[in-house]
Amino acid sequence: MAFFLETLLGGLMAGMLYSLVALGFVLIYKASGVFNFAQGAMVLFAALAMARFSEWIPLLGITDFFAVNALAFIAAGVVMFGVAWVIERLVLRHLVNQEGTTLLMATLGITYFLEGLGQSLFGSSIYKIDIGMPKDPVMILESTFQGGILINKEDFYAAIIAAALVALLSVFFQKTATGRALRAVADDHQAAQSIGIPLNRIWVIVWCVAGVVALVAGMIWGSKLGVQFSLTTVALRALPVVILGGLTSVPGAIVGGLIIGVGEKLSEVYIGPFVGGGIEIWFAYVLALGFLLIRPQGLFGEKIIDRV
Repeated sequence: MAFFLETLLGGLMAGMLYSLVALGFVLIYKASGVFNFAQGAMVLFAALAMARFSEWIPLLGITDFFAVNALAFIAAGVVMFGVAWVIERLVLRHLVNQEGTTLLMATLGITYFLEGLGQSLFGSSIYKIDIGMPKDPVMILESTFQGGILINKEDFYAAIIAAALVALLSVFFQKTATGRALRAVADDHQAAQSIGIPLNRIWVIVWCVAGVVALVAGMIWGSKLGVQFSLTTVALRALPVVILGGLTSVPGAIVGGLIIGVGEKLSEVYIGPFVGGGIEIWFAYVLALGFLLIRPQGLFGEKIIDRV
């Protein structure tokens, strides 16, 4: 029982990190109808920016660990706001109401542009982000279960950060005027515009929020894996989450991430020995394929009905 709970907790913590990346996809698609294949590149670019700023800031004489990380995060946030604004203003605003293939190619182009720009500005070395998360495992519930339950502190704190951001975004969407305007635009562009909501400004805000999500995801994943150009593949791990939860559902991104995270860990432990191992790598994609065949809109997505 203890081992099962240990595996379950590990899956839930991994799932929260998947949900964080998937949230960037959902926010942009829900508000503008664009499936942003550049989200992985945005995560990489944000992580590169924070890693380099955390190296440059001490050169100014600031050596306090918290101050360096806080200033690096703020500086990287400003960079991501700028990147998001430029992408929306110079590229995607001119492609409104274009075919999906055109938008797909545009976001793929943005991916390669951000990767090249990141390499030019920050270099191609592997960088480290140290945000003070302890890496040693710890035993919990030793009095309840014999031997206790082993959890990774880094994964635990990373999941807490991801959950806190998701909670903040939920409050933002539910309680603020801007958040309600974003939801109105997501529900019906034309109706929102008819009551005076400026679509262009809302789309800029959505891209900026997605930039902040990419920054937090890049900070966490960069701390865990190191900041390298393979970090863009994190977005590929989030694709099954988006498919499972639904492209238009923020709660779906969260629930989908938790299901994928738990499913990967449990299947690797309990099914892996019978199929030769490695099931954790492809489990999510097989599950997503099944959903595409049975319920393509996902668990919480909206079913699209076309009138003829």
